[in-house]
Amino acid sequence: MRPRHALLALLVVTIWGFNFVVIEIGLQGLPPLLFTSLRFFFAAVPLVFFVSRPATDWRLLVGWGLAQFAVQFALLFVGMKLGMPAGLSSLVIQLQAFFTIGLAWWLMGEHARPMQLLGAGIALAGMGIVAWHLDTPGTLVGLLLVIGAAMSWATANILTKRIGAVEPLALVAWGSLVAVPPLLLVSAVVEGPHAMLAAVQAMNLKSWLTVLFQSYPNTLLGFGVWSMLMRRYPAAQVAPFSLLVPVAGMVSAALVLHEALEPWKIMAGLLVLGGLALNQFAARLQLWLRQRAAT
Repeated sequence: MRPRHALLALLVVTIWGFNFVVIEIGLQGLPPLLFTSLRFFFAAVPLVFFVSRPATDWRLLVGWGLAQFAVQFALLFVGMKLGMPAGLSSLVIQLQAFFTIGLAWWLMGEHARPMQLLGAGIALAGMGIVAWHLDTPGTLVGLLLVIGAAMSWATANILTKRIGAVEPLALVAWGSLVAVPPLLLVSAVVEGPHAMLAAVQAMNLKSWLTVLFQSYPNTLLGFGVWSMLMRRYPAAQVAPFSLLVPVAGMVSAALVLHEALEPWKIMAGLLVLGGLALNQFAARLQLWLRQRAAT
């Protein structure tokens, strides 16, 4: 990967890590599905009036918008509302890297190396520690929803490669537009029109800032860059950059939200990050082992 693209990936994952703190703050005043709807409404409008629809199959565009935005973030926001802490959520959703590799192998013939499979097993051990220490059924449901969000993100990564070369900003804007109607519909059914209206009327400056942060640096910049990288490079090379998301997320949550970094959280984080790092550097490690064996 070119150095400038690696730096862009690092910027994106840092923004995404801090974003979990922003989500936690926003959920204090907004219902999760309405919050998600507002995020993608402002990511889409007015930008869709100034950029053309991506020149790709509309079914791929709709599928990508639903997987990348509507499903992923509905599950994530509801999971966090049910008690999943910001720092842990930033860790758990990184399972998308391994789900991406699995889907790329299954659907696109990209072969996973043994070291990548070992990395996945190590990361899953970290997830086991997280599940073991969740002390309420609601939080366990929240964990499962965040895992579902990771699978949805992985599905979107595969669709990104099928979409082909399109303008990243246009893809994100139109994908956001695709996400808004189903999100608003589900919000109306689950949260209720009266609760939605009351929440919008009660929005203060803090609520608006959380929505706008979600819409612009996090969505338009972040997913625009991520989509570009997923098209340029193999999925197994791009997806593991997300290993820095939980670092930024857990540190930000500790500093801003005062979430405690208990030993079990640190251990789970080390296992997940270790698994992701092993996956990222699997090829280099295998080459080094072969060279050592040959000498």
